[in-house]
This record gives sequence, structure tokens and C-alpha cells, in this order.
Amino acid sequence: MPLNTRTPADFLHSLKWADIPKPVQSRAPFILLDLIGIAAAATSTRLGRIIRDHAVGEFGGTTPLLFDARTASASGAALAGGMTIDSLDGHDGFNPAKGHIGCGLLPASLAVAHATNPTGIEFLETIIMGYEFGSRAAMAQHATTCDYHTSGSWGAVTCAAAAARLLKLNPEQTRHALGIAEYHGPRSQMMRCIDHPTMVKDGSGWGAMTGVSAARLAASGFTGAPALIVEDLPNHWADLGTRWYTLEQYFKPYPVCRWAQAPIEGVLALKRAHNVTSEDVARIEVTTFHESIRLATRRPVDSNAAQYSTSYPCAVALVRGDVTPADIADDALDDPEILRLSDTMVMQEDDHANDAFPNKRMARVDLFLKSGVVLNGDWMTPRWDADAPPTPQELRKL
Repeated sequence: MPLNTRTPADFLHSLKWADIPKPVQSRAPFILLDLIGIAAAATSTRLGRIIRDHAVGEFGGTTPLLFDARTASASGAALAGGMTIDSLDGHDGFNPAKGHIGCGLLPASLAVAHATNPTGIEFLETIIMGYEFGSRAAMAQHATTCDYHTSGSWGAVTCAAAAARLLKLNPEQTRHALGIAEYHGPRSQMMRCIDHPTMVKDGSGWGAMTGVSAARLAASGFTGAPALIVEDLPNHWADLGTRWYTLEQYFKPYPVCRWAQAPIEGVLALKRAHNVTSEDVARIEVTTFHESIRLATRRPVDSNAAQYSTSYPCAVALVRGDVTPADIADDALDDPEILRLSDTMVMQEDDHANDAFPNKRMARVDLFLKSGVVLNGDWMTPRWDADAPPTPQELRKL
């Protein structure tokens, strides 16, 4: 049967390396490099330490944790890995999903692979399948509800798909695994975390835990209701094997929410073009889309709030010329010059930017100098979108 006519479950199990176009094959290790790098850096976050301790204490088992000498169950390792990566908001994402596939997919796949021992090629096949499955699962779920749910919701079904493949579940077991994951996946509301940034973040770890648990339950005979986003919305799955969404993921140059990254680029562009320093600037004005304005924390009390802010990382960029993990760490949030600029930032919503969202995240920045001069910026989009990804050398420098 031609690849593009397979059902999602058929694609899930049947995709082979030879079916995958060369550019997509080349992207897989690039994606893994990005996720592993973020996971390594994120081990130092308070959130990451808490969740790994929790996994060890509450989910006993022999599955290794990411960048941690301890072990937990497969579900616990998936939970800890997903939430650790999510604790440093620098991982890749997918614009139409308004979220992130790899953050939950990688730790879920690693947790199951520890028991199933796939070859390297089999593991890469699973990761690419997961990106293709997850992209469509996200868009299908968004089509079923007006509320914006976290990546963990549709990510649970994606992680169940990866686990089902690695466990070699039969078609009936796979259907139950996807259904269990959709039913129990965390339908958490993303904008609640945007308005009140805390450690719950994007739900990816909970989705990874749910997906692994669902597949292992299905392997034992546990049954679940059909996954509606897979079975009832065929139009979202019709281009499997013909359009490769793995190539349409973005990467992040800064470890903060993607919605704040166009404003950061606007600040840096004006700083470079006019050779201004932060001391020259009275205030920053940002014109952008609604969701970016909702990132409204001006004085973050911890790294989670700093990552879900527009004003704070823009102020960091103006003062330091970059935004790094060290700049948004828990113990680095008291710089008086950064706080001054963050406090004075003016943010305004624009219909042009709203209409472009979520496929494009646009912002325009103006710098109001203490001298009375106003430096007007152009419309900007984030760096490293899918049509202009970073080079391997750029990614390794982060």
C-alpha cells in the first residue's frame, strides 16, 4: 500500500528508514542534538531537581533517568525527562501546534527503548514517526476545542504511539494505547500557566508519563475508548508520508517562550544598528500579538516566570546583548538595570500580528531614548524558523 494512503496506526508501525526522504533523515540527529543539549542544561534547574527526586521516590524501577545516575520506572523516567527538558524553554517546537513535540517524545521513547533495545536506526525511525504523528495530533486536537491546551495533552497520544511502536503492539493493542492516552492525557489549559507562570509549564512530562503508561497498560490487556483526534478527523492525517512536518519544526536561540523571541530580535536589531546601550534607553515599546502580551511578568521571582515573560528577556537582551540560561536562572533576576527596563516596557496588541499567529510570531520594537530620540524598528520574526534553521555549528555553540 502506498505510504500516503496508510491509516495513522498503519503509519505508526510500518514507517521504515527507506520510506523517509533524505532531508528528513538528516534532520533527526539534529533534533536529538537540540533536545539532548537542553536536557543537559536543564538538569540544574530547581524544577528539574524536584521532578527527578519525585520520580525516584514515587516510581521505583530500573530505567535510567536523563543525565542522572538514578533510576525509576519507565513512566517515571518519561515524566522526569519531559519535565526536565520543559524546565528550560529552549527546545524545538511547531508553530501550528503552539507547542512542542520532542520535549515529551524523546524521554518517553528513551524510557521504553531501555527495555526493548531497538537499533539506532529503529530509534531514529521512532523519533521521525513521532514528529509526523505529533504534528497532526496537535492540529487535530486544536480543531476539536476552542480552548488552548498544553503540549502534554496531544503529546500523551504521540508518546503512546512511539511506545506502541517500540513495544511492537498489535493493531488492537495500539488502538487501545492511543485511546487510553487521549482519555487520560492532561487537558491542561496553557494560558493559565502563561498568566500564572509556575512549574506546571507545558504539560509535556505528564503527557510523556501518560503515553508510556497507556502503551504498557494496553500491552497487558487494558482497554480504552477510541482516540477521537486520530480516528474522527481523517483530513488531518491524509498527507502522512507526503508532507514531512519534521522539516517544519523551529529551533530556539534563546531559552524563553517562542512568543517573546521576535521582540528580543527587535531589541537586538536596534541595539546593533544604532550602537545604543541600555543606559541610553528610557523605555522599550513592543507591538505584537495577543499571546505575547499575555507574557506579562515584569519582575520574575524564579526562572519559570522569567521564561514566560516578554518584557524581562527583552530587557536582558538590551543590557547584555544576548539571553542565555544563566540570564534567566533563579539566582540572576535582581539586576537593577534589567528590572528598570522591564518595568517601563509598553506592550501593545496589533491586528496584523494577531492575524499572522500562530504560523508566524511577529513583533515590532521601538526604543525611546533618554535624549528624546525614538528609534523605530521593523517587523521581526524569531530566528531559526523552519525555513531558516540553525546550522549544526550554531546549535552546538548554545
